[in-house]
Amino acid sequence: MPFVHSDSVNVHFRTDAAHGPALLLAHGFLMDESMFDPIRKVLAHTDINVVAWDARGHGRTGYGHDPRFDYWDLATDGLRVLDALGIEQAIVGGVSQGGYAALRMALLAPERVTGLALLDTEADACTRDDETYYENFFDEWCGTGALRPLAEDLAPRLIGGTDPQIWQTWITRWLAGDRTAIRPAADCLIGRDSVCGRLGEITVPALVLRGEHDHSSTADKCARLADGLPGASGVRTIAGAGHGCALTHPEQVAAALAALVTACTPYTVEPVAVAGI
Repeated sequence: MPFVHSDSVNVHFRTDAAHGPALLLAHGFLMDESMFDPIRKVLAHTDINVVAWDARGHGRTGYGHDPRFDYWDLATDGLRVLDALGIEQAIVGGVSQGGYAALRMALLAPERVTGLALLDTEADACTRDDETYYENFFDEWCGTGALRPLAEDLAPRLIGGTDPQIWQTWITRWLAGDRTAIRPAADCLIGRDSVCGRLGEITVPALVLRGEHDHSSTADKCARLADGLPGASGVRTIAGAGHGCALTHPEQVAAALAALVTACTPYTVEPVAVAGI
């Protein structure tokens, strides 16, 4: 399996090895790079090289000598993945916390980012209410009480949609893992800084997309994100979707990503004909 060394961390990634434009995607919290498998399947008829990687503390990526990190470190990890593949420029994006990393990649290395795909995400720091909620939630998650009720309550809210099979897939993974290993990643989530004041520096074409019923990345938060990005044209909304629209509505998300690739590169992607955006 491909890994790249970043700082003292071995970062796991996966690539389609296609010869077209590179699309680097970062997953959401408590997920891993496999959350983009449905999108890979939809885009398989194109030459888009979908590259996805596991964030620190998720999937097959662990922590370094010092488990403390922030989303600027994750942005550096994403750049190291591109380095490992010899990719000079890419469209980068992500879901939720993956979007936090993508924004910081565009600020750290603007010459390497040709477009942004921001899915169910935002640019601001946690509010104090957010911090309190997360602190209580992760105290329970990393504690000694029964995990299944927490996982079964979280999955529909974190993923959304109406397919219990998708929820159960991730519930099974969460129950099989080390529940305490997420703590350093949770500290990163809670302590993230705001990049709202720097959005104007990012001038590449940007897709801002959210699920209609996403109660985390709300319509207001996404509107502020789109308003701050010179290359964004409002917010695209997927009807019936929640926070995990990349998992539950891959055809619609893939269609939007294909259009972004066409807008950012000389390559014209065959449209994905779906309704819902």
